[in-house]
Amino acid sequence: MLKAAPPARAASIEQVTGFGSNPGALKMYRYVPDGLPAGRPLVVALHGCSLSGSGLAADFGTRTGWKELADRHKFTLVLPETSTANNSLNCFNWFKAADTTRDQGEALSVKQMVDKATADQSADPSRVYVTGLSAGGGMTSVLMAAYPEVFAGGGIAAGLPYGCAPETNEWTCMSPGVAKSPAQWGAKVRAASPGGSARTAWPTLSVWHGSSDTTVAPANLQELVDQWTDVHGADQTADVSDTVSGAAHKVYENPAGRPVVESFTMSGMGHGQPIDPGTAAGQCGRTGDTYLPDANICAAHHMAAFWGLTGGGSTPSPDPSNSPSPDPSTPAPAECFTSSTYTHVQQSRAHQSGGYAYADGSDQAMGLWNTYVQATLKKTGDDYYEVVATGSC
Repeated sequence: MLKAAPPARAASIEQVTGFGSNPGALKMYRYVPDGLPAGRPLVVALHGCSLSGSGLAADFGTRTGWKELADRHKFTLVLPETSTANNSLNCFNWFKAADTTRDQGEALSVKQMVDKATADQSADPSRVYVTGLSAGGGMTSVLMAAYPEVFAGGGIAAGLPYGCAPETNEWTCMSPGVAKSPAQWGAKVRAASPGGSARTAWPTLSVWHGSSDTTVAPANLQELVDQWTDVHGADQTADVSDTVSGAAHKVYENPAGRPVVESFTMSGMGHGQPIDPGTAAGQCGRTGDTYLPDANICAAHHMAAFWGLTGGGSTPSPDPSNSPSPDPSTPAPAECFTSSTYTHVQQSRAHQSGGYAYADGSDQAMGLWNTYVQATLKKTGDDYYEVVATGSC
């Protein structure tokens, strides 16, 4: 008698064991979208502190919007989780030398999770990113500094610069914060990994903070900007200053004109990471967590856009002849947009890879990804744009 095939299971967040020596005694959770092909990116998302002790990783991945973004843009999501055995408040130990030194403690445990997930999913090792809220943001700083060859970019919400603790008491780092020069902060990062002083490639950073945060002082946003602009050899004068969905937004470019650090200051927001529940482009997140306020802007989406992950799940190709054609059965009225390649990426009309911009849908090359190169895109279908000559439409 033939047995019926078991019903197909939809993708879900699942725990993974056996990912390495795990010296930090962390748990690993992973979300892999159905049908995810090889060669896709990988994102690590680190929760903040919690008194509940249950569902930390899964709740964070779902409520921040990272799980839905993994489905939307096709990448693997890794969700580390700590416990009260490590920290009484379920915080990652971003302030302990034993957990923040390369190849030790919690830092090494997360690195081993990345190695496991990259191997299992055949992920693109050049497109691995890390993000976190609060203590998770502090640990994001650690991972970017300790493993700059692993992470192409980072996203920090209500977090702290690398190396503030254990040099200084962690509570002082949090509030009122510690002021150092960009060179002093940058030196801490360069000293964190072998050959750091000679490195030319570092993770990019998207940093977020509420102006009314009384848990982690808002001054930490500027210290993070100072730290990572210095690491990239950029100055501390913003090349772009604008407003995005009510948030004060700044972009800092390296000497080659590539955006390497951006910051968002949420006016009146307290401690947390903003979300914007909904199904429209750019929206993500779910309500239900005090530290994930609905602020009409989803930080996770903008982080992913800054990293170049919001290109509709397609792998950039510099050769337009390899690009798919729009479906003629669903025509869309022609609409043109002229702006910098940086703005096109921020507005989800294009994506970036390796410092170059590519039109969403057609994957046509647009030139360097920065605020100086201008391009005109013609929308010819849903999420499908073609490069046209400026002024031709």
